[in-house]
Amino acid sequence: MIEVKEISKEFKVSVKEPGLKGSIKSLFKREYIIKHALKKVNLHVKEGEILGLIGSNGAGKTTLVKILSGIIHASSGSAKVLGIDPWSRDNNLRSQMALIMGQKAQVWWDLPALDSFLLLQEIYQIPQSVYKKNIAFLADSLGVKDQLKTQVRKLSLGERMKVELMAALLHNPKVVYLDEPTIGLDLTAQKAIRHFLLAYQKEFKPAMILTSHYMDDIEKLCKRIVIMREGSVVYNGSLSEVRSQYAPEKIINVNLKQDEWSFEDVSTFAKKLGTITSFEEGVLRIKVNRDEVAKSCQLALENLPVQDLNIESADIGDLVEKIMLKGKQ
Repeated sequence: MIEVKEISKEFKVSVKEPGLKGSIKSLFKREYIIKHALKKVNLHVKEGEILGLIGSNGAGKTTLVKILSGIIHASSGSAKVLGIDPWSRDNNLRSQMALIMGQKAQVWWDLPALDSFLLLQEIYQIPQSVYKKNIAFLADSLGVKDQLKTQVRKLSLGERMKVELMAALLHNPKVVYLDEPTIGLDLTAQKAIRHFLLAYQKEFKPAMILTSHYMDDIEKLCKRIVIMREGSVVYNGSLSEVRSQYAPEKIINVNLKQDEWSFEDVSTFAKKLGTITSFEEGVLRIKVNRDEVAKSCQLALENLPVQDLNIESADIGDLVEKIMLKGKQ
């Protein structure tokens, strides 16, 4: 549904020397540098998929989303969204896509959300029966039935984000771009929006691109991610592959029973299971190859005075940072 081939975007940025002399000089002769926001980006998103787009500020995530939504043009390369060039701004495409930006509002603050929805109904020419059905489904799913008649400026940040989602999805778009949809929200609101997006994706199966700095969003919503750095893609693959490729080991945390072990005996045996990363106050941490975890846990339970045991995977945020640094080298 979304195909991107060799997309690049360049911006011409004016520069000037510091001070009064530089300001006067720039009035008569401006100097420019070329900033490469995107560099030959390739990706695809199929129907029903939520693709996670990750990268630090300035990596090119929002620029790519703006190109795919038709807000700006690419400098080179090609893109097809539902078979249409996004920057042609074809109404057939615009009526089937939605852009949700966590830092920008599309509903009017001085009006109740329902009034904004009525205008959107006319813009998208949504039949009355479909409109009522969608309002009921979205309001119920997001838990904002009682807030739709309240002036938007009087809603909490989480409630405003929910009515923004309703406004964007009212016309059943086939392509949805989510640019930092949970930014600034508390944990409860973030969880509610993630739960809703999963339910919506299962029900309507749109193609989605999600950008977020919250790794919980990415882990809960996306099976595949694209990591960007300075306009280039440095990783394109599944989340499970990230862990298997960049974290081939897991940590077994063993809490030992009090007064039933000696440091020397436990240490000697633990070395047979893997690499001891720490052993303090009766808590033993052992790094073990992913394929050996089950066997090592069984041996630990059989040979050590175990009170409690758990397995710890590498933090996905740390792994993403590792990939980005690798791309930098």
